[in-house]
Amino acid sequence: MVMRINLDCNGCCRKLRRILLNMKEIEAHLIEKQQCRVSVCGRFRPSDVAIKIRKKMNRRVEILEIQEHNESNEPADQKPTNEQADQKPTNVICGC
Repeated sequence: MVMRINLDCNGCCRKLRRILLNMKEIEAHLIEKQQCRVSVCGRFRPSDVAIKIRKKMNRRVEILEIQEHNESNEPADQKPTNEQADQKPTNVICGC
């Protein structure tokens, strides 16, 4: 998942890095300060991660791109029902 967050200074980057490292569902992250972009990888709900970051950083978080990775045991054409979508976090991959 790729997000846009306004990162003004090195302190903001350090704070965001600390927040991301403490989130257990995130496996890898990449912070691009010049482009104000953050890429995260792992098994999570994108909206939940964005909300957590927004609350802890007190900054606007904009989700730019979400890439989902389907498991090999799940057919790609099968759509989950609302109950399944509410219970299972999605696999989000990135090029980190």
